[in-house]
Amino acid sequence: MFKFHQMKHIFEILDKMRCLRKRSTVSFLGVLVIFLLFMNLYIEDSYVLEGDKQLIRETSTHQLNSERYVHTFKDLSNFSGAINVTYRYLAATPLQRKRYLTIGLSSVKRKKGNYLLETIKSIFEQSSYEELKEISVVVHLADFNSSWRDAVVQDITQKFAHHIIAGRLMVIHAPEEYYPILDGLKRNYNDPEDRVKFRSKQNVDYAFLLNFCANTSDYYVMLEDDVRCSKNFLTAIKKVIASLEGTYWVTLEFSKLGYIGKLYHSHDLPRLAHFLLMFYQEMPCDWLLTHFRGLLAQKNVIRFKPSLFQHMGYYSSYKGTENKLKDDDFEEESFDIPDNPPASLYTNMNVFENYEASKAYSSVDEYFWGKPPSTGDVFVIVFENPIIIKKIKVNTGTEDRQNDILHHGALDVGENVLPSKQRRQCSTYLRLGEFKNGNFEMSGVNQKIPFDIHCMRIYVTKTQKEWLIIRSISIWTS
Repeated sequence: MFKFHQMKHIFEILDKMRCLRKRSTVSFLGVLVIFLLFMNLYIEDSYVLEGDKQLIRETSTHQLNSERYVHTFKDLSNFSGAINVTYRYLAATPLQRKRYLTIGLSSVKRKKGNYLLETIKSIFEQSSYEELKEISVVVHLADFNSSWRDAVVQDITQKFAHHIIAGRLMVIHAPEEYYPILDGLKRNYNDPEDRVKFRSKQNVDYAFLLNFCANTSDYYVMLEDDVRCSKNFLTAIKKVIASLEGTYWVTLEFSKLGYIGKLYHSHDLPRLAHFLLMFYQEMPCDWLLTHFRGLLAQKNVIRFKPSLFQHMGYYSSYKGTENKLKDDDFEEESFDIPDNPPASLYTNMNVFENYEASKAYSSVDEYFWGKPPSTGDVFVIVFENPIIIKKIKVNTGTEDRQNDILHHGALDVGENVLPSKQRRQCSTYLRLGEFKNGNFEMSGVNQKIPFDIHCMRIYVTKTQKEWLIIRSISIWTS
């Protein structure tokens, strides 16, 4: 068991990680860390077979201060510091300036198929000239086979020389001497020994990649080496980040598959790298990413639709087994993500549970849900600054609740925000039009409205017996 001072040290680290978040999260986070340390989380997973639980309980009792963890824990006291690794630069030119987004890939030799070059090609081809100025791509060739690495580097330099020269593409390798022990690890979930070794090494591969990328950009997105990208994915990501200004988040998800399309603040990468090293042998990388998000007090998944990245590989990097997973929310062609400028929202409708007004205005796959509205009820958006609107689109109801729409309503825009101690609101409104079949859409708003818009209001014109879902409110500005 841990000695008292060791447990105290763990909780001191935890206190730093939660960054003085609300007191109410302390007990939850503390319990979660203890669960992680003693592996009781595994016993609760629904897909662990009853026959395997005893084995998992036995493996969970292994002491975390054993010799095999010394390498992992030796720098744990400085969670924000870089891991001491001397990287080999296989193909790179010095990075002249910090970029907006780094795209990280880790790749190993596959028994079947090789999709790395196609993935790199998709990243660059799906980006505009202006977008290319704001991205850097870092490829970690993590296989210990030097002949394979040399061959891959030769292919990359032949096909993407101009991107390497421009500083947009770097190929690196973390030497084997920096890796912890990968043999004789705990067989959680009764996984075969070779699978445990594969996924444990993969955690370390990504930890070293994250460590390298910590200072290359403002944001970092994790991809696999068998992915294709949506057109202008960077512009879509920038719009989403802008729409969340002032909102606390740790992870934004632009794909629902594994660890594809998971986006982080770069200042969180050192802590994430340490975290993956800390629990490298315990569970797969995507599960660790979920726990990391929770430890930093982001309770809910923040995922965006449509997905920006799609898994394209047919064979897995593990033993060349078939892997036909696809993200059915992916759209390859360019799509028009709304701007949704910063605003405050309120409604006098009776809100159901936690389906609050702000969820209708977010790019996240959530919605507002209220009990049956009455004539004169309103749903109001007050913008932080007056804006010029090109297009407005409001959708109500969902596929499984098609009758929970706004049956009778109108959309108004307003000006002249009145000061108020309770909430800001506009003094005058101009009606743009009526909802039809629960939806409202209008283009060329800036040509119809002679003033900058301070407020937008959904107005119920007739009482209805059905509940109301406002699925999305989308605004494009000039």
